[in-house]
Amino acid sequence: QVQLSESGGGSVRAGGSLRLSCEVTGNTDRWMFSWFRQAPGKEREGVAVINVGSGHTYYPSSVKGRFTISQDNAAKMVYLQMNSLKPEDTAMYYCAATATVRYGLSLESSVYNYWGKGTQVTVSS
Repeated sequence: QVQLSESGGGSVRAGGSLRLSCEVTGNTDRWMFSWFRQAPGKEREGVAVINVGSGHTYYPSSVKGRFTISQDNAAKMVYLQMNSLKPEDTAMYYCAATATVRYGLSLESSVYNYWGKGTQVTVSS
């Protein structure tokens, strides 16, 4: 059984940094992991994805150059380093995982069938 648990959220001022962590349990070799976020009243948005097998990553333009997703296979952790944070980055952040990797990197939430409970990130101006 795969389980995901996020940590590392908090409150920072604009321009600051945070690193989110996703602890993974279960067999997830060569899976795909993503970070999503959802602000109140807004749709869930994918902000980073990594294919654990290839190491390939993808970011949408809203966070590219500021966010970095990475993995530590030995520790079974996935991270999201967030730099130059903006107030519009304020949201609940979720770690997600899927074994379906044959269609390539994806930030479609429907692709992911394992989700963590989320960690709150608040960025003040």
